[in-house]
Order: sequence, then C-alpha cells, then structure tokens
Amino acid sequence: MIKAINQHKNHITAITAILIIFGFTTGFMGNGGAKDITLIIATVIAGVPIFIKAFQALRMKAFSIELLVTIAVIGALIIGEYVESAVVTFLFLFGAYLEARTLVKTRSSLKNLVDMAPQEAVVVRNGNHVTVPVEEVAEGDHVIIRSGGSVPVDGSITSGQASLNESAVTGESVPAPKKLDDKVFSGTIVDNGYIEIVAEKVGDDTTFSKIIELVEEAQESKSKTEKFLNKFANVYTPAVVILSIAVYILTRDLHLAITFLVVACPGALVIGAPVSNVAGIGNGAKNGVLVKGGEVMDNFSKVDTLVFDKTGTLTKGKPEVTDIRLFNYQDSNELLRLVAQAETISEHHLGQTIVKEASNRKIDFRGEPKEGKVIKGNGIFAKVNDQSLTIGNRHLMNTENIEVPAEVAAYAVNREMAGNTAIYVAVDGKVAGVFSIADQIREDAPKALAEMRENGIKKIVMLTGDNRHTAELVASKLGLDEYHAELLPEDKVDFVKKLRNEGHVVAMAGDGINDAPAIATADIGLAMGEGGTDVSMETADVVLMADRLMQFSHAYSLSKATVSNMKQNTFFSVGIVFVLLAGVLAGSVHLASGMFIHEASVLLVILNAMRLIRFNRKKRRKEVSLQISHA
Repeated sequence: MIKAINQHKNHITAITAILIIFGFTTGFMGNGGAKDITLIIATVIAGVPIFIKAFQALRMKAFSIELLVTIAVIGALIIGEYVESAVVTFLFLFGAYLEARTLVKTRSSLKNLVDMAPQEAVVVRNGNHVTVPVEEVAEGDHVIIRSGGSVPVDGSITSGQASLNESAVTGESVPAPKKLDDKVFSGTIVDNGYIEIVAEKVGDDTTFSKIIELVEEAQESKSKTEKFLNKFANVYTPAVVILSIAVYILTRDLHLAITFLVVACPGALVIGAPVSNVAGIGNGAKNGVLVKGGEVMDNFSKVDTLVFDKTGTLTKGKPEVTDIRLFNYQDSNELLRLVAQAETISEHHLGQTIVKEASNRKIDFRGEPKEGKVIKGNGIFAKVNDQSLTIGNRHLMNTENIEVPAEVAAYAVNREMAGNTAIYVAVDGKVAGVFSIADQIREDAPKALAEMRENGIKKIVMLTGDNRHTAELVASKLGLDEYHAELLPEDKVDFVKKLRNEGHVVAMAGDGINDAPAIATADIGLAMGEGGTDVSMETADVVLMADRLMQFSHAYSLSKATVSNMKQNTFFSVGIVFVLLAGVLAGSVHLASGMFIHEASVLLVILNAMRLIRFNRKKRRKEVSLQISHA
C-alpha cells in the first residue's frame, strides 16, 4: 500500500490540483458546502503521503518536516481552514515533485556516465568475430573495436591504431592517438581507426565502472555542513513545535500558531547543502575529476599548501633514456639487456623507461632475474646470467660500498645539472655505466600553478627522490617556494607531517604508487590519472583522470565554489525563515502564502546549486583576477 502511494505521488499531486480548482469553482458558483467537502477530500488525498513519511520518521525517532506539516494541516482542519489545509498539502507535494525533477538534473553527469557504459563487445572466439554482452567478456579475450565503437573493457592494443575520445574517463575532449601496446579504457570511443585489444580488466574492475561507483558514493556522502544541518534539524523541529505551542499560549490564536508551525519548516535549509554537494561533485566528474565526497570538497577548499612529487606529476611522467655512458664495460646493448631484464621486477617509472628503451632497440631481455630485490627510493639488486647487478642512485652505491671513481661521479653530476636523472649500474661490485634519463615539465604546469596561487594557495613545495640538480632546475622553471630532493617515501611522509604540524592545510599530489604513504598522510591526497589509476582510486581523496594539472586547478576552484554555494544556500534559507516568521507574528504572512514562499525558497536554493553544474574554471579565474585588481 505504502509503496503504491509513493509510486503514484505525482498522480496524487495532479488529482489534488484538480480538486482544488473544482472546489474554488463551486465556491464561486455559491455552493460553499460542496467547496468545503471538495477541499477536505483534496487535503486527505494529498495528506496521505505526507502523513506516512511523518509516521515513518517518528518510528525512527526522528522529527521531520513532514511532521510539522502534518500537525499544521490537522490543526487547519480542526479550525475549519479548509482552503489553507488543501493548498498547503498540494504545495508541499508539488514542491517535492519540482525538487525531485531538479535534483535529477544535478545528477545529470552521473546519468550521462551510466548511459555511456558499453553494453556489447565484439570478441574473437575460435577465429570468428562474435558479438556478446559486455558482462561475458573475460580477461585475455581479444576484443575488436571499429570506428565509432565504444571500448568495452580495459586493455592493451595488440594491433591497429586509432584516435580515441576519452572524455568520459579523463574529461579531455581532444581525441588521443593510440597505437600498439598503448592502454585503453572502457567507456572511451574510437573516433577514427581500428584496434584490437587484449582484455586486462573486465566487469566491475574496469576504470569506467570504478568511476561510476566512486561518483555514486561521493554524491551520497555528506559534508560537515550537511552533517551539522541533519543534527540541527533533529533539534530544530521539536523546538518549532514548542515555540508554536508558546505562540498559542501567549496569543490564544490557533490559526497564528499553525501558520508559525508551517512557515518555520526548514526545507530549504535541509536541502541546500546536499544539492550543492551533488552538483559540485557532478561537475568534477564531467571534467575528469573525482572528488570523494562532500567532506573532501569542504577540506579541499581550505588547502593553503600544495606538495608535489616531481616525476609524473609536475613532469609528464614519460621519461626517455637520453644517454648510456660505459665505464669498465664494452657493449652498451649488452649492458642495456642486463639492466632491462633486472628492471622487469620493478614498477618504478625509471626502471620501466629502461625496459622500454630495450624494447625499442629490439633487444631480447626475456627471462626472470634471480634474487631480485627492490630497495624503495634507491634502486634494485638482481642476479642476471650469474652476474650481480646493483642499479640505482649514488646513495645506493655508497650504501653497498661500491666505489664510484671521480670520473664517473663528475660525469653523473654534469648530466644531472643538465636536467637528467643519473642511474648508476654496477656489475659484480664495479661501476659499469651510467644511464641518463630525462623527463619534461608538463606544458600546463606553469599556468595551473599560477591559477592556484590566484585562488588562495600560499605555498608550493616539490618533494622528489630525484637528484638535487634536476630538482633545482624544475623548481626554478616553475617558480616553486621550496624543493627537497633525494628523499625516500618515508621522508616525504615526515615532511607532510611537519607542514601539518606547522598549521598548514596540505594537499599532496603524486602518481599514486611510490607516493601513496604521503598522499594518505596529507589533509587532501590527490593522484594524477593514468599512471597509477588503480592505486590512485584507492588512496587519494581526489583523482585526476587525465595527466593534466589544469584539472587540479579546476578541482581546487570547484571546491571553493561548491563550499561558497553551500554557504549562500544556508544563509538564504535561514534568512527566509526569519523573514517569514517575523511576517507571521506581524500578521502579514498567512498559512497558504507562507507555504508558497517556503516552497519557492526551496526551489531557489536548488537553482542556485545548479549553477555549479556549469561552473567554469576560466570564468572563476576572471572573477578572481577582477577581485585582485580591485583590492
């Protein structure tokens, strides 16, 4: 019965409106009795869903807005105010209908994501191309995607090339070129071309599925403001009932007390913060930024200090081997083969760069290294072809008592001063060569950092495990306030703790793998997208799905705009309640008009929150610039 009533609430609202119009019509025709009966029927019909929700709330020991309206409507019926009882119940249901319709729009970004989820896939089975539901694709299946088709699973390209629209995942509208061995994500669309991929993640494990799950969870989570308002409503509602009784005792005017009760409903106050939260998170999702909930949004807006990892965050994270210098070794390709085979045990980006270089040179480095061991922040040990390899930074050489000749040290320093990372390679305890690896600063880094400074960031720091010469070069080019080089993961954690103890609100941005401890330690952990997607989603509070720092700037501006929007809605809601209550006590606001203004205020806070759906970073930046110029 209750389920049926809730399902047909819109029909009930429409029937109530028809009955009210019919009642007024019979009244104009001079049939007062028929008018009263019609309005009472309208009140009862519209009141049923309201009464049910009030009763359910009472059973849960909660004092809801519906309870206030129920008491007021019963009181209006008792004193014979049938017009106002009917109008109040209708306006309450009609307001709920408009709120629901408007809230659907605030969740439009999530709905769009869900609608973009691919439903079918073309897989190769026994040499044939077979179309199957996406749920039936298994890991290891070869999947065919033609021009205009959606990528159904995460995987790597085994043949073909194409331009992919990745806006559903990264928020980036410009198609990205993809070729052999590149990663592709479910939910992206082949704009032009043809690719065959091997499925690596399927079903709920795909990046696209995780994005939808995270956005759903985030939009359901509550900010500090929402949590406070929920507690406030539980105290506020019984307080209003008591005040209404006090008004009646003082004035002996039941109509005034009932009007006071209805007008004091905190509808706009209760809904204002949640709808801002939903709209802000939705905007982020549309722009490739996953903010994990209202509380994260609130904390992010208070950040005044940014801490960045270097490689993969401030730089592109796509380093290349720029030079291999041999010392006490004869063949660079043979040394590269040994090092690449050893580095297959490492997930570090520098090690993977060496592996990639060997692949590009068509060097065969197949085979598992023996006795492999990763030394976090320093390098690796491995035994390859009965040769002991020590690969890493100068600190690792010193720790292992491997002598570094002056000539080698001087060469490494020169490479570092030129912006390279120098990787020492020792074979059987003697330095055999130095690999130079260089990365490039992201093109959008200077602009993004400048925008964030404009929006309130006071301090920007870079923490890196790289050498101090390269770190100094990057920090200088980007105009950072501080940089600290040659750090281990635990050193980064200690530095973040130090900043927090000094009173800074810290956001730490990294690639989500080596920086995971520091990301977890900061007030706000932020992970850059594609490089470490899985770890990013688990560890960070904010995830940028594309490798673009401008998304970071957008997320920070969005957090401030969202919190500001929540405050606007809260102040407006409280102000409207006070104005209405003053009007009631002054005799200028009546039951029906008060309810109408109350519902209008609910819609206004929703419409104000909906502005966040169209929030634009560039517009925000212009506003900030104008504020600075007028200051």
